[in-house]
Amino acid sequence: MAGYTYTTLKQAIQDFTDNTETVFVSQIDNFIQNAEERILKMLAPLETFRKSSSAAMTASNKYLPKPSDWLHTYSISIEVSGDKKFLLNKDVNFVQEYWPDATDTGEPKYYADFSVSTFILAPTPNANYTVEVHYYYRPETIVTASTTWIGTNAGPLLLYAALVEAYTFMKGEPDMLQIYEQKFMQEAERLAMFAVQAEGLDFYRKSAA
Repeated sequence: MAGYTYTTLKQAIQDFTDNTETVFVSQIDNFIQNAEERILKMLAPLETFRKSSSAAMTASNKYLPKPSDWLHTYSISIEVSGDKKFLLNKDVNFVQEYWPDATDTGEPKYYADFSVSTFILAPTPNANYTVEVHYYYRPETIVTASTTWIGTNAGPLLLYAALVEAYTFMKGEPDMLQIYEQKFMQEAERLAMFAVQAEGLDFYRKSAA
C-alpha cells in the first residue's frame, strides 16, 4: 500500500486533477484536512488513535481540563491510596443534580462532558488526585506534521478522500467524482479488514451504524 508524505500527497492531488491554478493550489491544505477529518470519524475505535494522559485534579475544583487533542473519552481513573479507581461516566445533568453544592467535597465518583474542553466531576474533589484519562485523540494533520500514520499506512485512502474534496471544489465531472468516492470507500473497506485482523475491531461497521 503506497504511502504519502505531505509533499508527495500535495503533488499527487495536482497530478490527478491536472490543476495547478493558483486558487486551487492554495486550497489543497484544506482538501487534505477535510479528508483527514472524514477519515478520522470513520476510524474512531482504531487503537492507533488511543492514548492515555496523566493529570491532576485540584482540590475544591469540580472541573477537570480535557487534553488539548481530546475527541472522545474511554475512561477516567484516579489514584486513591495506591489503587486505581475508575469514575463512572454520566450525563452532566445527573452530575449536577447528584452534587448540587460544589463547595462540598469528597472522593470523585462520576464525570461528565461539561464542554469541549472540560469535564465536570462529582463529588467535587477533596484532594489533588492523580488522574489518568484514556481517550481517542486527534492526530496532528499531515499538513504540519509532514508524515502521519494515515499517510504512511493508508495513503490511497487519504489521497482519494482528498480528491473527492478537490473535485467537489472544482465542480468537476460527476462521473469522475463518483469514481474517486468509490475508490475511497474501497480503501476504507481494506483498512476495516486490517483493523479486524490486527486488532479485532470492526470499526467500519461500528462507525457506520
